[in-house]
Amino acid sequence: MTEIPDAVHLRAGGTSVVVQTDAARLPRILHWGEDLGELDASALAAIVVAAQPAIGDSAVTYPQPVPALAQLAEGWLGRPGLVGDGAGMRWASLFSVVAVDVVDGEQSVALRVEAVDRAFALSLSFELEVLRASGLVRQRATLCNHGDEPFRVGGLELALPVPAAADELLDLTGRWSLERVPQRHPFHVGEWTRVSRGGKPGLEHTLLVAAGVPGFGFRSGLVWATHLGWSGNQALTAERMPAGTRRLAASEVLLADEVVLDTGRTYATAWQYGSWGDGLDEMAARFHRHVRSIPSHPSRPRPVILNTWEAVYFRQDFGTLAALAESGAAVGAERFVVDDGWFLGRRDDTSSLGDWIVDPEIWPDGLEPLADRVRELGMDFGLWFEPEMVNLDSELARAHPEWIFDAGHGPGLPSRHQHVLDLAHPGAYALVRDRMSDLVDRLGIAYIKWDHNRYLLDAGHTPSGGPGMRAQTLAAYRLMDELHERHPGLEIESCASGGGRIDLGVLERTQRVWPSDCNDPHERLEIQRWTGMLVPPERQGTHIGAEESHTTRRVHPLEYRAEKAIWGHLGIETNLLEVDEETRARLAAWIAFHKQHRALLHSGFVVHADAIDPACRLEGVVAADRGEALYAFSVTERPRTWPVGRIGLPGLDDDRLYAVALVSPDGARPSGEPVPWLADGIRLPGRVLRAVGLEMPSLDPDRSVLLHARAV
Repeated sequence: MTEIPDAVHLRAGGTSVVVQTDAARLPRILHWGEDLGELDASALAAIVVAAQPAIGDSAVTYPQPVPALAQLAEGWLGRPGLVGDGAGMRWASLFSVVAVDVVDGEQSVALRVEAVDRAFALSLSFELEVLRASGLVRQRATLCNHGDEPFRVGGLELALPVPAAADELLDLTGRWSLERVPQRHPFHVGEWTRVSRGGKPGLEHTLLVAAGVPGFGFRSGLVWATHLGWSGNQALTAERMPAGTRRLAASEVLLADEVVLDTGRTYATAWQYGSWGDGLDEMAARFHRHVRSIPSHPSRPRPVILNTWEAVYFRQDFGTLAALAESGAAVGAERFVVDDGWFLGRRDDTSSLGDWIVDPEIWPDGLEPLADRVRELGMDFGLWFEPEMVNLDSELARAHPEWIFDAGHGPGLPSRHQHVLDLAHPGAYALVRDRMSDLVDRLGIAYIKWDHNRYLLDAGHTPSGGPGMRAQTLAAYRLMDELHERHPGLEIESCASGGGRIDLGVLERTQRVWPSDCNDPHERLEIQRWTGMLVPPERQGTHIGAEESHTTRRVHPLEYRAEKAIWGHLGIETNLLEVDEETRARLAAWIAFHKQHRALLHSGFVVHADAIDPACRLEGVVAADRGEALYAFSVTERPRTWPVGRIGLPGLDDDRLYAVALVSPDGARPSGEPVPWLADGIRLPGRVLRAVGLEMPSLDPDRSVLLHARAV
């Protein structure tokens, strides 16, 4: 555009964004959320006027529209958008817009803005998109140094505004085997910042920060959320200014001199994503639609996996794993994954990481006979790697100690006997890439389980000792991308001690994430529910574990373990060689049920009822055309009321008639007191099923029933 407009309206996927774009200042979002319909120039001009606050004695202390990049020189007293300097100068930027363009593209409607700070010899390119497939908003910026002196970037943070009605915050916390624990609190004045500093988002990572009207639930209550599509150090912040301005900010966390821009060099932020909805289900559905639109999203049905880890751990040999594969094929598995323990000298977790050579002592004929047998049984073959890690007791570490991170005090503290291999060294990167690629070729590997167990702490790049966090994340991305380019059709799972690396950056390069190392269905119900705020079911690995959980020692019947696993990318993680024939037959029935409903489970929209009693959960998946739905009603603790009462079935078409029936894939009957309608099912309009609901059975704790609704 030759003339810079005062405002633009970006509209796609049920979302409107109105942006003020005059030349004096960087873009300011005046509205993000509900679709406003067609707006002409006069309406946009009126919105700009209507959105301007009253300013008294000082623009500094009065509210103002939230800028994409907050600047001290514009009177911003909160978190600054750009932190950086050139030799102690050029630290308080003031950008002016020089070009604005709106691109009405196939995938998005986008705003492109070019701005300059001539006094500081800096330029800024800003992109804001509303994605057509989802209605997600995303934005990023690229900073360029045009000066003669280097410019050190300490941070570049973008933000999205939320309205004054958003008075409550939701974020997530957690730990190993207990990821994604929700916490709520008021949106007080000040900053609420969740930071990840371990070189990956981490097990305690919040995934997103959401702000909504007080008491917002899954089905109602306006809510806005932000997420950063970056797999390294990062910060998500909810900030409320004393004058009332509220915003959600996101940025990469940079260490000393990780980004130093010489003349002509640039630094680009990761995408900051924003989703909104009337309730968390609608907010999450936008993320799900986006993930499903990514080009790397798998197009074929998600194969049922048999993973060897909790079945045999390090106890590997051809006879055992071949027999396990045969048992897996018999119950319906479609992919067989050999986990940790297959490579040179690997008998426990104390040695050999980095030596990606098949151990001739365990596998005298190599892994080829096992891979061939797996394919004879009609399954894909997969293999576990931890490409970014190394044991000090390894051939790699002994040959190249300089490839291990060292900030100046040696390799640092071990964690699970591991240290981090610095992939920014070209030799380290090439060795790992070539050994992995060679095995993918020779064994016909269809699937890599990519683990990442150690945090990056004093991750110094040798010989300088300077921080290598950012370069490591970019190298991991490059390695994933290159393996995909070399081996079309290869699938990768992102595992990091469970759910330690789940974000939209890694989801663009992987086909599956592992939400948690915990397969206990009591914990998995919540872990999968909250991971689902970002990740659709088909991208979440959900495995049927052993009767006694390996992480919690809780004991659960097969029907509860299986029911909690069928919703995602189903897998088996138990020793089938130690279970009886009746159990195998029941397991096969659950797998067959999953395959029968896989198309629904992996394409529909996820719904959760806002049950009054926190001990009760009702959630499910509704087909895109609302022709059918599958729900699970679960009791997690002893309910406060007995019987538990009616709960509505969300997501159905109000005006269609549905037949609702109990489903029992393996013939097991629900525990507790039955309710009359379950015996023969019931037919009711969707409106009644939603508004009036159905009486739920009074189940024992950690028990569930499956309900199938079909339009008739």
